[in-house]
Amino acid sequence: MQRQGSIGGSAAIRIRVTGGVLLVAHLAFVAWLTLRPLDVPWVMPANLRPFAGIRADLALGWPEAARRIGEGLALLAPLGVLLPMAGGRLAVSRLGSLLRTVAAGALLSLGIELLQTGVPGQVVDVDSLFLNTAGVALVHLAVVPAGRCWLRRRAGYRSPAALLQEEPVQGRTPTIPRVGIAPWSDALPPSSP
Repeated sequence: MQRQGSIGGSAAIRIRVTGGVLLVAHLAFVAWLTLRPLDVPWVMPANLRPFAGIRADLALGWPEAARRIGEGLALLAPLGVLLPMAGGRLAVSRLGSLLRTVAAGALLSLGIELLQTGVPGQVVDVDSLFLNTAGVALVHLAVVPAGRCWLRRRAGYRSPAALLQEEPVQGRTPTIPRVGIAPWSDALPPSSP
């Protein structure tokens, strides 16, 4: 049984398997990068004030700010493509796909930040949660709708609504002529007193 809106055949399996393998590899890399203990002599306190870290980065100058903000955006950005790819669905609501992907990216980022509380040398920063989630959303918006459109064209996929519109007209719906009803006085037997 095929899920509604799925790619058919072996192409679907290849896309889902490739997406799943790349997703696991990327998450393993992110876990290694963000959850390994660091030997540092001094650590900044946790930043729990929204946008305070971004303001501090901007105070360092544009080149350094662009690098730091870019790193925050890029860390989980591949999830914007890998999560829908692992799902393998072509006919899906754009908004629904975006919301599911961004929510999954935000939850993964939150999980990373919570796990960092117990790792020596790693600093919890609420701004990285915002930047990671924004990176997932930006990549999803930039790549996934165009990629799905290209795959639908390539596979010759037609939506169920398009198939309904292309059905041949079968003619006029037949009607059954109405049969008159006998008047009440003629249909009832005479009553006896």
